[in-house]
Amino acid sequence: MERREKLNLTMLFDFYEMTMANGYFRRGMQERITYFDVFFRRVPDGGGFAIAAGLEQLVEYIQNLHFDEEDIAYLRSKNLFQEDFLDYLRAFRFTGDIWAVPEGTPVFPGEPLVTVRAPAAQAQLMETYALLCLNHQSLIATKANRVVRAANGRTVLEFGSRRAQGVDGAIVGARAAYIGGVHGTACAVSDQAYGVPAAGTMAHSWVQMFPSQYEAFKTYCEIYPTNAVLLVDTYNTLKSGVPDAIRAFNEVLRPLGITKCGIRLDSGDIAYLSKEARKLLDAAGWESCTISASNSLDEELIRDLLLQGAKIDCFGVGERLITARSEPVFGGVYKLVAVEEPDGSILPKIKISENVAKITTPHFKKLYRFFGNDTGKAIADYLTVHDETVDDSRPLTIFDPDATWKRKEVYDFTAKELQVPIFQGGRLVYDLPSLEEIRRYCAAQVETLWEEVKRFDNPHRYYVDLSQKLWDVKHGLLERNG
Repeated sequence: MERREKLNLTMLFDFYEMTMANGYFRRGMQERITYFDVFFRRVPDGGGFAIAAGLEQLVEYIQNLHFDEEDIAYLRSKNLFQEDFLDYLRAFRFTGDIWAVPEGTPVFPGEPLVTVRAPAAQAQLMETYALLCLNHQSLIATKANRVVRAANGRTVLEFGSRRAQGVDGAIVGARAAYIGGVHGTACAVSDQAYGVPAAGTMAHSWVQMFPSQYEAFKTYCEIYPTNAVLLVDTYNTLKSGVPDAIRAFNEVLRPLGITKCGIRLDSGDIAYLSKEARKLLDAAGWESCTISASNSLDEELIRDLLLQGAKIDCFGVGERLITARSEPVFGGVYKLVAVEEPDGSILPKIKISENVAKITTPHFKKLYRFFGNDTGKAIADYLTVHDETVDDSRPLTIFDPDATWKRKEVYDFTAKELQVPIFQGGRLVYDLPSLEEIRRYCAAQVETLWEEVKRFDNPHRYYVDLSQKLWDVKHGLLERNG
Protein backbone atom coordinates (compact mmCIF):
# COMPACT_ATOMS: atom_id res chain seq x y z
CA MET A 1 0.00 0.00 0.00
CA GLU A 2 2.87 2.35 0.86
CA ARG A 3 4.42 1.76 -2.57
CA ARG A 4 1.09 2.42 -4.27
CA GLU A 5 0.66 5.72 -2.39
CA LYS A 6 4.08 6.86 -3.59
CA LEU A 7 3.29 6.25 -7.24
CA ASN A 8 3.26 9.30 -9.50
CA LEU A 9 0.48 8.65 -11.98
CA THR A 10 2.26 10.78 -14.56
CA MET A 11 4.35 7.62 -15.00
CA LEU A 12 1.29 5.59 -15.94
CA PHE A 13 2.00 5.57 -19.66
CA ASP A 14 2.81 2.96 -22.25
CA PHE A 15 6.57 3.18 -22.58
CA TYR A 16 6.43 4.09 -26.25
CA GLU A 17 4.80 7.39 -25.26
CA MET A 18 8.10 8.35 -23.62
CA THR A 19 10.27 7.15 -26.48
CA MET A 20 8.13 9.18 -28.91
CA ALA A 21 8.29 12.24 -26.66
CA ASN A 22 12.07 11.88 -26.58
CA GLY A 23 12.10 11.48 -30.35
CA TYR A 24 10.12 14.69 -30.78
CA PHE A 25 12.56 16.42 -28.44
CA ARG A 26 15.61 15.18 -30.34
CA ARG A 27 14.14 16.55 -33.57
CA GLY A 28 12.97 19.83 -32.06
CA MET A 29 9.32 18.86 -32.53
CA GLN A 30 8.26 18.69 -28.88
CA GLU A 31 6.45 22.06 -29.00
CA ARG A 32 4.69 21.41 -32.33
CA ILE A 33 0.98 21.90 -31.68
CA THR A 34 -1.06 18.76 -32.30
CA TYR A 35 -4.72 17.79 -32.12
CA PHE A 36 -5.83 14.39 -30.79
CA ASP A 37 -9.34 12.95 -30.48
CA VAL A 38 -10.58 10.30 -28.05
CA PHE A 39 -13.43 8.34 -29.63
CA PHE A 40 -14.82 4.80 -29.72
CA ARG A 41 -15.85 2.65 -32.65
CA ARG A 42 -18.67 0.42 -31.34
CA VAL A 43 -21.23 0.48 -28.53
CA PRO A 44 -20.78 -2.43 -26.09
CA ASP A 45 -23.41 -5.18 -25.98
CA GLY A 46 -24.83 -4.13 -29.34
CA GLY A 47 -26.49 -1.15 -27.66
CA GLY A 48 -27.73 2.01 -29.31
CA PHE A 49 -25.57 4.47 -27.36
CA ALA A 50 -22.90 4.76 -24.66
CA ILE A 51 -22.51 7.05 -21.63
CA ALA A 52 -19.41 9.25 -21.39
CA ALA A 53 -17.69 9.11 -17.99
CA GLY A 54 -14.25 9.51 -16.41
CA LEU A 55 -13.59 13.17 -17.22
CA GLU A 56 -13.14 14.25 -13.59
CA GLN A 57 -10.32 11.74 -13.03
CA LEU A 58 -8.65 12.87 -16.27
CA VAL A 59 -8.80 16.48 -15.07
CA GLU A 60 -7.18 15.53 -11.75
CA TYR A 61 -4.41 13.70 -13.61
CA ILE A 62 -3.68 16.63 -15.91
CA GLN A 63 -3.55 19.06 -13.01
CA ASN A 64 -0.88 16.91 -11.38
CA LEU A 65 1.30 16.18 -14.43
CA HIS A 66 4.92 16.33 -13.33
CA PHE A 67 8.06 14.22 -13.03
CA ASP A 68 9.88 14.06 -9.71
CA GLU A 69 13.49 13.06 -9.14
CA GLU A 70 12.60 9.43 -8.51
CA ASP A 71 10.92 9.31 -11.92
CA ILE A 72 13.90 11.00 -13.57
CA ALA A 73 16.24 8.46 -11.96
CA TYR A 74 14.13 5.58 -13.25
CA LEU A 75 14.13 6.96 -16.79
CA ARG A 76 17.87 7.53 -16.63
CA SER A 77 18.33 3.89 -15.66
CA LYS A 78 16.81 2.79 -18.98
CA ASN A 79 19.89 4.16 -20.79
CA LEU A 80 17.72 5.57 -23.57
CA PHE A 81 17.42 9.24 -22.69
CA GLN A 82 20.00 12.01 -22.58
CA GLU A 83 20.28 14.55 -19.77
CA ASP A 84 18.87 17.47 -21.76
CA PHE A 85 15.63 15.53 -22.28
CA LEU A 86 15.51 14.60 -18.58
CA ASP A 87 15.95 18.29 -17.74
CA TYR A 88 13.02 19.04 -20.06
CA LEU A 89 10.90 16.56 -18.10
CA ARG A 90 11.76 18.24 -14.79
CA ALA A 91 9.83 21.32 -15.93
CA PHE A 92 7.07 19.31 -17.60
CA ARG A 93 3.53 20.66 -17.17
CA PHE A 94 0.41 20.62 -19.32
CA THR A 95 0.05 23.91 -21.22
CA GLY A 96 -2.53 22.97 -23.85
CA ASP A 97 -6.27 23.14 -24.44
CA ILE A 98 -8.88 20.43 -23.94
CA TRP A 99 -12.53 20.19 -24.95
CA ALA A 100 -14.82 17.35 -23.86
CA VAL A 101 -18.41 16.24 -23.74
CA PRO A 102 -19.65 16.47 -20.12
CA GLU A 103 -19.81 13.29 -18.11
CA GLY A 104 -23.17 11.59 -18.36
CA THR A 105 -23.72 12.54 -22.01
CA PRO A 106 -25.08 9.80 -24.31
CA VAL A 107 -22.51 9.40 -27.08
CA PHE A 108 -22.12 7.47 -30.32
CA PRO A 109 -19.31 5.82 -32.29
CA GLY A 110 -16.88 8.11 -34.07
CA GLU A 111 -17.63 11.16 -31.96
CA PRO A 112 -14.78 12.94 -30.13
CA LEU A 113 -15.43 12.53 -26.42
CA VAL A 114 -12.29 14.54 -25.72
CA THR A 115 -10.19 16.73 -28.02
CA VAL A 116 -6.66 17.66 -26.96
CA ARG A 117 -4.75 20.58 -28.50
CA ALA A 118 -1.27 20.61 -27.03
CA PRO A 119 2.45 20.46 -27.79
CA ALA A 120 3.28 17.06 -29.27
CA ALA A 121 5.20 15.67 -26.29
CA GLN A 122 2.47 16.66 -23.83
CA ALA A 123 -0.38 15.31 -25.93
CA GLN A 124 1.49 12.07 -26.54
CA LEU A 125 2.31 11.36 -22.91
CA MET A 126 -1.29 11.67 -21.71
CA GLU A 127 -2.69 9.11 -24.17
CA THR A 128 -2.59 6.07 -21.90
CA TYR A 129 -4.16 7.69 -18.85
CA ALA A 130 -6.82 9.48 -20.88
CA LEU A 131 -7.91 6.20 -22.43
CA LEU A 132 -7.73 4.40 -19.09
CA CYS A 133 -10.08 6.90 -17.43
CA LEU A 134 -12.57 7.24 -20.25
CA ASN A 135 -12.64 3.62 -21.41
CA HIS A 136 -13.20 2.16 -17.96
CA GLN A 137 -15.78 4.55 -16.59
CA SER A 138 -17.67 4.95 -19.87
CA LEU A 139 -17.91 1.15 -20.06
CA ILE A 140 -19.31 0.80 -16.54
CA ALA A 141 -21.64 3.80 -16.83
CA THR A 142 -23.00 2.37 -20.09
CA LYS A 143 -23.54 -1.07 -18.56
CA ALA A 144 -25.16 0.43 -15.47
CA ASN A 145 -27.55 2.43 -17.58
CA ARG A 146 -28.63 -0.74 -19.39
CA VAL A 147 -29.23 -2.50 -16.07
CA VAL A 148 -31.18 0.43 -14.65
CA ARG A 149 -33.38 0.69 -17.74
CA ALA A 150 -34.06 -3.06 -17.58
CA ALA A 151 -35.19 -2.65 -13.95
CA ASN A 152 -37.89 -0.26 -15.20
CA GLY A 153 -38.02 2.09 -12.23
CA ARG A 154 -37.04 -0.38 -9.52
CA THR A 155 -34.05 0.31 -7.28
CA VAL A 156 -30.66 -0.96 -8.49
CA LEU A 157 -27.62 -1.19 -6.21
CA GLU A 158 -24.04 -1.90 -7.32
CA PHE A 159 -22.73 -4.91 -5.36
CA GLY A 160 -19.54 -5.82 -7.21
CA SER A 161 -16.53 -4.59 -5.20
CA ARG A 162 -15.24 -8.04 -4.26
CA ARG A 163 -15.10 -9.14 -7.89
CA ALA A 164 -14.02 -5.88 -9.53
CA GLN A 165 -10.82 -5.72 -11.55
CA GLY A 166 -8.66 -4.27 -8.82
CA VAL A 167 -8.97 -1.42 -6.35
CA ASP A 168 -9.73 1.35 -8.84
CA GLY A 169 -12.12 -0.97 -10.67
CA ALA A 170 -14.20 -1.13 -7.49
CA ILE A 171 -13.91 2.50 -6.36
CA VAL A 172 -14.31 4.52 -9.56
CA GLY A 173 -16.38 1.70 -11.02
CA ALA A 174 -19.01 2.43 -8.38
CA ARG A 175 -18.76 6.13 -9.29
CA ALA A 176 -19.35 5.36 -12.96
CA ALA A 177 -22.25 3.05 -12.14
CA TYR A 178 -23.87 5.85 -10.14
CA ILE A 179 -23.54 8.17 -13.13
CA GLY A 180 -25.24 5.48 -15.21
CA GLY A 181 -28.21 5.47 -12.82
CA VAL A 182 -27.75 2.96 -10.00
CA HIS A 183 -29.08 4.19 -6.68
CA GLY A 184 -26.14 3.22 -4.50
CA THR A 185 -23.25 0.85 -3.89
CA ALA A 186 -21.98 -1.67 -1.39
CA CYS A 187 -18.53 -0.04 -1.62
CA ALA A 188 -18.07 2.19 1.44
CA VAL A 189 -14.93 3.93 0.19
CA SER A 190 -16.79 5.10 -2.93
CA ASP A 191 -19.28 6.79 -0.64
CA GLN A 192 -16.47 8.34 1.37
CA ALA A 193 -14.52 9.50 -1.70
CA TYR A 194 -17.25 10.42 -4.16
CA GLY A 195 -20.57 10.43 -2.33
CA VAL A 196 -22.01 7.30 -3.95
CA PRO A 197 -24.58 6.26 -1.30
CA ALA A 198 -23.37 3.10 0.43
CA ALA A 199 -25.80 0.55 1.80
CA GLY A 200 -25.77 -3.05 2.98
CA THR A 201 -27.58 -5.68 4.98
CA MET A 202 -26.13 -8.98 6.15
CA ALA A 203 -24.26 -12.02 4.89
CA HIS A 204 -25.15 -15.67 5.33
CA SER A 205 -22.43 -15.83 7.99
CA TRP A 206 -24.52 -13.57 10.26
CA VAL A 207 -27.34 -16.11 10.20
CA GLN A 208 -24.94 -19.02 10.71
CA MET A 209 -23.35 -17.37 13.77
CA PHE A 210 -26.54 -17.65 15.85
CA PRO A 211 -28.16 -20.74 17.38
CA SER A 212 -31.17 -20.22 15.14
CA GLN A 213 -32.17 -18.23 12.10
CA TYR A 214 -34.92 -16.53 14.05
CA GLU A 215 -32.45 -15.30 16.70
CA ALA A 216 -30.22 -13.92 13.97
CA PHE A 217 -33.13 -12.02 12.42
CA LYS A 218 -34.50 -10.79 15.75
CA THR A 219 -31.07 -9.52 16.83
CA TYR A 220 -30.54 -7.71 13.56
CA CYS A 221 -33.94 -6.03 13.81
CA GLU A 222 -33.11 -4.92 17.36
CA ILE A 223 -29.78 -3.41 16.28
CA TYR A 224 -31.03 -1.86 13.02
CA PRO A 225 -34.77 -1.33 13.44
CA THR A 226 -34.93 1.34 10.74
CA ASN A 227 -32.83 -0.64 8.26
CA ALA A 228 -33.93 -4.22 8.77
CA VAL A 229 -33.38 -6.12 5.52
CA LEU A 230 -33.00 -9.83 6.23
CA LEU A 231 -31.27 -12.43 4.05
CA VAL A 232 -33.77 -15.29 4.03
CA ASP A 233 -32.17 -18.02 1.92
CA THR A 234 -29.45 -19.41 4.23
CA TYR A 235 -31.47 -22.57 4.93
CA ASN A 236 -34.91 -22.83 3.35
CA THR A 237 -36.39 -19.64 1.95
CA LEU A 238 -40.11 -20.40 2.10
CA LYS A 239 -40.30 -22.96 4.92
CA SER A 240 -38.23 -21.06 7.46
CA GLY A 241 -36.54 -17.96 5.99
CA VAL A 242 -39.58 -15.80 5.25
CA PRO A 243 -41.62 -17.08 8.24
CA ASP A 244 -38.74 -16.33 10.64
CA ALA A 245 -38.38 -12.86 9.10
CA ILE A 246 -42.09 -12.19 9.57
CA ARG A 247 -41.85 -13.33 13.20
CA ALA A 248 -38.92 -10.99 13.84
CA PHE A 249 -40.74 -8.09 12.17
CA ASN A 250 -43.84 -8.78 14.26
CA GLU A 251 -41.99 -9.00 17.56
CA VAL A 252 -39.46 -6.20 17.11
CA LEU A 253 -40.65 -3.71 14.49
CA ARG A 254 -44.41 -3.73 14.84
CA PRO A 255 -44.42 -2.63 18.52
CA LEU A 256 -42.18 0.29 17.49
CA GLY A 257 -44.61 1.31 14.77
CA ILE A 258 -41.98 0.62 12.07
CA THR A 259 -43.30 -0.65 8.77
CA LYS A 260 -40.21 -0.10 6.64
CA CYS A 261 -38.31 -3.38 6.26
CA GLY A 262 -37.22 -5.89 3.67
CA ILE A 263 -35.99 -9.35 2.76
CA ARG A 264 -33.29 -10.38 0.30
CA LEU A 265 -33.14 -13.42 -1.97
CA ASP A 266 -29.69 -14.51 -3.12
CA SER A 267 -30.20 -17.99 -4.58
CA GLY A 268 -32.71 -20.37 -6.08
CA ASP A 269 -35.49 -19.63 -8.52
CA ILE A 270 -35.72 -15.91 -7.80
CA ALA A 271 -38.90 -15.37 -9.83
CA TYR A 272 -40.81 -18.14 -8.09
CA LEU A 273 -39.44 -17.43 -4.62
CA SER A 274 -40.22 -13.70 -4.88
CA LYS A 275 -43.83 -14.37 -5.83
CA GLU A 276 -44.33 -16.87 -3.02
CA ALA A 277 -42.55 -14.64 -0.52
CA ARG A 278 -44.77 -11.74 -1.53
CA LYS A 279 -47.86 -13.83 -0.76
CA LEU A 280 -46.53 -14.77 2.68
CA LEU A 281 -45.58 -11.20 3.55
CA ASP A 282 -48.87 -9.72 2.39
CA ALA A 283 -50.88 -12.36 4.25
CA ALA A 284 -49.00 -11.43 7.42
CA GLY A 285 -49.79 -7.74 6.96
CA TRP A 286 -46.33 -6.74 5.73
CA GLU A 287 -47.36 -5.30 2.37
CA SER A 288 -44.76 -2.57 2.92
CA CYS A 289 -41.90 -5.07 3.19
CA THR A 290 -39.69 -4.86 0.11
CA ILE A 291 -38.09 -7.80 -1.66
CA SER A 292 -34.53 -7.48 -2.93
CA ALA A 293 -32.72 -9.91 -5.20
CA SER A 294 -29.07 -10.53 -5.98
CA ASN A 295 -27.00 -13.43 -7.43
CA SER A 296 -25.19 -12.86 -10.76
CA LEU A 297 -27.77 -10.51 -12.24
CA ASP A 298 -27.50 -8.40 -15.38
CA GLU A 299 -29.92 -6.56 -17.65
CA GLU A 300 -30.97 -9.71 -19.50
CA LEU A 301 -31.75 -11.67 -16.35
CA ILE A 302 -33.57 -8.71 -14.83
CA ARG A 303 -35.75 -8.38 -17.93
CA ASP A 304 -36.51 -12.10 -17.81
CA LEU A 305 -37.40 -11.98 -14.13
CA LEU A 306 -39.83 -9.13 -14.65
CA LEU A 307 -41.38 -10.85 -17.66
CA GLN A 308 -42.01 -13.83 -15.37
CA GLY A 309 -43.85 -11.55 -12.95
CA ALA A 310 -41.18 -11.57 -10.25
CA LYS A 311 -42.15 -9.46 -7.24
CA ILE A 312 -38.85 -7.68 -6.78
CA ASP A 313 -38.44 -4.10 -5.60
CA CYS A 314 -34.65 -3.84 -5.59
CA PHE A 315 -31.86 -5.52 -7.54
CA GLY A 316 -28.31 -5.91 -6.22
CA VAL A 317 -26.10 -6.30 -9.27
CA GLY A 318 -22.52 -7.38 -8.78
CA GLU A 319 -19.84 -8.93 -10.98
CA ARG A 320 -21.69 -8.63 -14.27
CA LEU A 321 -22.01 -4.88 -13.80
CA ILE A 322 -18.71 -3.87 -12.20
CA THR A 323 -16.72 -5.90 -14.74
CA ALA A 324 -19.14 -5.38 -17.65
CA ARG A 325 -18.75 -9.12 -18.01
CA SER A 326 -20.71 -9.51 -21.25
CA GLU A 327 -18.32 -7.15 -23.06
CA PRO A 328 -15.54 -5.90 -20.78
CA VAL A 329 -13.70 -3.61 -23.22
CA PHE A 330 -14.98 -0.22 -24.32
CA GLY A 331 -12.54 0.18 -27.20
CA GLY A 332 -11.89 3.91 -27.09
CA VAL A 333 -8.85 5.12 -29.04
CA TYR A 334 -6.66 8.25 -29.09
CA LYS A 335 -5.76 9.40 -32.58
CA LEU A 336 -3.90 12.33 -34.12
CA VAL A 337 -6.32 14.32 -36.28
CA ALA A 338 -4.37 17.51 -37.11
CA VAL A 339 -1.19 19.47 -36.57
CA GLU A 340 -0.80 23.22 -36.42
CA GLU A 341 1.56 24.99 -38.80
CA PRO A 342 3.83 27.84 -37.59
CA ASP A 343 1.49 30.35 -39.25
CA GLY A 344 -1.46 29.05 -37.20
CA SER A 345 -3.13 27.15 -40.02
CA ILE A 346 -4.36 23.64 -39.20
CA LEU A 347 -3.24 20.68 -41.31
CA PRO A 348 -5.66 17.73 -41.06
CA LYS A 349 -4.26 14.22 -40.60
CA ILE A 350 -5.90 10.86 -41.30
CA LYS A 351 -5.19 7.22 -40.50
CA ILE A 352 -6.17 4.85 -43.30
CA SER A 353 -6.84 1.14 -42.90
CA GLU A 354 -8.13 -1.75 -44.97
CA ASN A 355 -10.59 -2.10 -42.09
CA VAL A 356 -12.99 0.73 -42.93
CA ALA A 357 -14.03 1.07 -39.28
CA LYS A 358 -10.46 2.09 -38.40
CA ILE A 359 -10.28 5.00 -40.86
CA THR A 360 -10.27 8.15 -38.76
CA THR A 361 -12.15 11.40 -39.32
CA PRO A 362 -9.48 14.10 -39.64
CA HIS A 363 -9.28 17.73 -38.53
CA PHE A 364 -10.04 19.88 -35.53
CA LYS A 365 -13.80 19.49 -35.27
CA LYS A 366 -16.99 20.62 -33.58
CA LEU A 367 -19.66 18.19 -32.44
CA TYR A 368 -23.32 19.24 -32.56
CA ARG A 369 -26.50 17.53 -31.40
CA PHE A 370 -29.79 18.44 -33.05
CA PHE A 371 -32.90 18.51 -30.84
CA GLY A 372 -36.41 18.68 -32.28
CA ASN A 373 -38.16 21.84 -31.13
CA ASP A 374 -41.51 20.04 -31.06
CA THR A 375 -40.43 16.98 -29.06
CA GLY A 376 -37.16 17.91 -27.33
CA LYS A 377 -35.80 14.61 -28.60
CA ALA A 378 -32.32 14.17 -30.10
CA ILE A 379 -32.62 13.86 -33.88
CA ALA A 380 -29.02 13.40 -34.98
CA ASP A 381 -25.42 14.42 -34.29
CA TYR A 382 -23.31 16.44 -36.70
CA LEU A 383 -19.54 16.81 -37.01
CA THR A 384 -18.11 19.91 -38.66
CA VAL A 385 -14.74 21.52 -39.20
CA HIS A 386 -13.88 23.78 -36.24
CA ASP A 387 -14.56 27.03 -38.13
CA GLU A 388 -18.07 26.06 -39.26
CA THR A 389 -21.34 27.02 -37.61
CA VAL A 390 -24.73 25.38 -37.99
CA ASP A 391 -27.71 27.49 -39.04
CA ASP A 392 -30.61 25.80 -37.25
CA SER A 393 -33.11 28.35 -38.56
CA ARG A 394 -33.47 26.45 -41.84
CA PRO A 395 -33.87 22.77 -42.84
CA LEU A 396 -30.76 20.65 -43.26
CA THR A 397 -30.22 17.38 -45.12
CA ILE A 398 -27.99 14.89 -43.33
CA PHE A 399 -26.71 11.47 -44.34
CA ASP A 400 -25.81 8.23 -42.63
CA PRO A 401 -22.00 8.26 -43.21
CA ASP A 402 -21.94 4.47 -43.62
CA ALA A 403 -24.82 4.50 -46.09
CA THR A 404 -24.82 7.86 -47.87
CA TRP A 405 -27.96 6.99 -49.80
CA LYS A 406 -29.90 7.24 -46.51
CA ARG A 407 -30.99 10.85 -46.21
CA LYS A 408 -32.74 12.54 -43.34
CA GLU A 409 -34.34 15.97 -43.52
CA VAL A 410 -33.88 17.89 -40.27
CA TYR A 411 -36.09 20.89 -39.64
CA ASP A 412 -37.49 22.90 -36.73
CA PHE A 413 -34.51 21.97 -34.58
CA THR A 414 -32.01 23.51 -32.21
CA ALA A 415 -28.31 22.74 -32.65
CA LYS A 416 -26.23 22.42 -29.47
CA GLU A 417 -22.46 22.05 -29.30
CA LEU A 418 -21.68 19.02 -27.15
CA GLN A 419 -18.03 19.65 -26.31
CA VAL A 420 -17.23 22.30 -23.72
CA PRO A 421 -13.84 23.89 -22.86
CA ILE A 422 -12.05 22.10 -20.02
CA PHE A 423 -8.51 23.53 -20.12
CA GLN A 424 -7.25 26.66 -21.86
CA GLY A 425 -3.51 27.31 -21.92
CA GLY A 426 -3.03 24.64 -19.28
CA ARG A 427 -5.53 26.30 -16.90
CA LEU A 428 -8.71 24.56 -15.79
CA VAL A 429 -11.68 26.65 -16.98
CA TYR A 430 -14.43 24.11 -16.32
CA ASP A 431 -16.39 23.96 -13.09
CA LEU A 432 -16.52 20.26 -12.32
CA PRO A 433 -20.11 19.34 -11.46
CA SER A 434 -20.98 17.29 -8.40
CA LEU A 435 -21.63 13.59 -8.86
CA GLU A 436 -25.32 14.15 -8.14
CA GLU A 437 -25.45 16.79 -10.88
CA ILE A 438 -23.77 14.44 -13.34
CA ARG A 439 -26.20 11.65 -12.49
CA ARG A 440 -29.25 13.89 -12.94
CA TYR A 441 -27.83 15.27 -16.18
CA CYS A 442 -27.26 11.74 -17.48
CA ALA A 443 -30.83 10.68 -16.72
CA ALA A 444 -32.23 13.80 -18.39
CA GLN A 445 -30.07 13.35 -21.50
CA VAL A 446 -30.99 9.68 -21.88
CA GLU A 447 -34.62 10.79 -21.84
CA THR A 448 -33.94 12.89 -24.95
CA LEU A 449 -33.26 9.70 -26.93
CA TRP A 450 -36.07 7.99 -28.79
CA GLU A 451 -37.17 4.60 -27.44
CA GLU A 452 -36.03 3.01 -30.71
CA VAL A 453 -32.45 4.08 -29.92
CA LYS A 454 -32.71 2.84 -26.33
CA ARG A 455 -34.06 -0.64 -27.01
CA PHE A 456 -31.75 -3.53 -26.19
CA ASP A 457 -32.32 -5.64 -29.30
CA ASN A 458 -31.47 -4.21 -32.73
CA PRO A 459 -31.59 -0.55 -31.65
CA HIS A 460 -32.24 2.09 -34.26
CA ARG A 461 -29.06 3.41 -35.88
CA TYR A 462 -28.63 6.99 -34.69
CA TYR A 463 -27.33 9.39 -37.33
CA VAL A 464 -23.86 10.89 -36.83
CA ASP A 465 -23.22 12.86 -40.03
CA LEU A 466 -20.29 14.87 -41.34
CA SER A 467 -20.72 18.34 -42.76
CA GLN A 468 -20.04 18.67 -46.47
CA LYS A 469 -16.80 20.53 -45.75
CA LEU A 470 -15.57 17.84 -43.37
CA TRP A 471 -16.64 15.08 -45.77
CA ASP A 472 -14.66 16.77 -48.55
CA VAL A 473 -11.56 17.02 -46.32
CA LYS A 474 -11.78 13.35 -45.34
CA HIS A 475 -12.31 12.04 -48.85
CA GLY A 476 -9.66 14.34 -50.26
CA LEU A 477 -7.14 12.83 -47.86
CA LEU A 478 -8.33 9.33 -48.72
CA GLU A 479 -7.83 9.97 -52.43
CA ARG A 480 -4.36 11.46 -51.93
CA ASN A 481 -3.13 8.77 -49.54
CA GLY A 482 -5.08 5.72 -50.66
